[in-house]
Order: sequence, then C-alpha cells, then structure tokens
Amino acid sequence: MNQVKKTTRRWEILPVAIFLALWEIIARLDLVPGQFFFPPFSVVMEEFGHLIANGVLVDNFLSSLIRVLIGFFTGSLAGVILGICMGWNETTNRALHPIFSLLYPIPALGWLPILMLWFGIGELLPITIIFICSFFPVLYNTITGIRAVPKGFIKAAEILGASRMEILKTVLLPLALPNIFTGLRLEAGMAWRVIIAAEMVAIPTGIGALLMRAESLIRVDIIIVCLIVLSVMCLSFEKFFIFMEHRLTGKWR
Repeated sequence: MNQVKKTTRRWEILPVAIFLALWEIIARLDLVPGQFFFPPFSVVMEEFGHLIANGVLVDNFLSSLIRVLIGFFTGSLAGVILGICMGWNETTNRALHPIFSLLYPIPALGWLPILMLWFGIGELLPITIIFICSFFPVLYNTITGIRAVPKGFIKAAEILGASRMEILKTVLLPLALPNIFTGLRLEAGMAWRVIIAAEMVAIPTGIGALLMRAESLIRVDIIIVCLIVLSVMCLSFEKFFIFMEHRLTGKWR
C-alpha cells in the first residue's frame, strides 16, 4: 500500500516538473517576446528568495494569513452554530432563512464599499470580508448535513433514552461532519482569493497590496511570486481540511 502511494505521488509530481521545465525553456529561448514580461522560473525563484531575505514577503504574507485565520475561523464557527440551530429547529429556520436567503446572493466583495464607509481602512475591514465569505457556505452546508441525518437514527436514540444534547453530540454532528467539512474545504480557498482581492482594492498591506505595488513597478517576477504564494496557501488549506475530515470520519464513513 505504501509503495502504491509513493508511486502515485511521483506521477502527481511529474506533470508539475514538466510544466516548470517548459516554463524555463520557453522563457530562456525567448519564445514569448521579452523575458521582462515572462521571466524564467529560476529568476522568479531567485526573487522569491530575495523577498524572503529582506522580509517584504514575510511581513505581507503574515498580514494576509492573520486576517484569513481570524475571519475564516469566526465566520465558520458562526456558520456551524447557526446551521445546527436552523437545521435542527424548524422555528429558527423559518425565522432566519428568509433573511439569509436575501443576503447570501451578494458577493463578499460586494460588501466592500459599504464596509469601507462603516469601518474605514483598517484590519476590521478585511476580516469582516472573510467572515462574510466563510459564513454563508458553511451555514448552508451545515443545515444540509443536519437535515440529511435519517430520522430513524434520531428516533432510535430517543427510544434508548438519549437527551437532546446527547443526540446532537453522538448522532447529528458526527453524521453531518462530511457536509460541514465540504463547506470548510471549499471556503478555505475562497477566503484567500477574497482577501487578495480586498487587499488589492482597499488595504495597504498584505499579499494583494504587494501584488498591486509590483504591478505599478512592472515587476512581473514579484507578481508571479505572489500568485505562487496564493496558490500554495489555497492548496494547503484544502489539504488540511481533507486530512482533518479523514481523521474524524475516515474510520466509519
């Protein structure tokens, strides 16, 4: 089994290696006019090391990371808690569902102009954007997960004398976890995309702000470095939630 996994990983790495090699060759041979606008991969990696060494990339990355972690955690937590309440209690669902149905179609970045007027240009602005981005998908996935639990399981738990809290902890939440993790996994990557866009428009620090400064200086190598960081973080967050889902539900799912 371990040998199969190692072989699979090698085949997954091979296309990436071929892509990077073609990138380097095409840029070096000037098949795309001008290395200035299409730098080789080695040049991008050299600039990557330079940005880390002088602290520019680290400082901006940490600013974005802290905003994503705070906004994503609070938004997801609120989505899970309200999702459980709405999925389990029909009265709560009827009271809140019309409101969330009106707000959900609004893109997270659509809130940016009014939030800028309310909060100004500060840390609260990007965190709130990430909160909104994370809240609604996790909310609806949690509601779906709770409502998808077979009623027979709940009745069986009630017959065996389980309290409502015990039913929640031992029946509803475990069976709803796959849906909840689906929402978390999808929004983990989206949170990074949204924060980059928000920083490009309204925030003076972060990876998005670094992207805009690089664009104004026509530094394509720095732009590509920022895009690589964004790609790696989106993939890392997604892999983390896949790992956590497997650890929590893999034995019985």
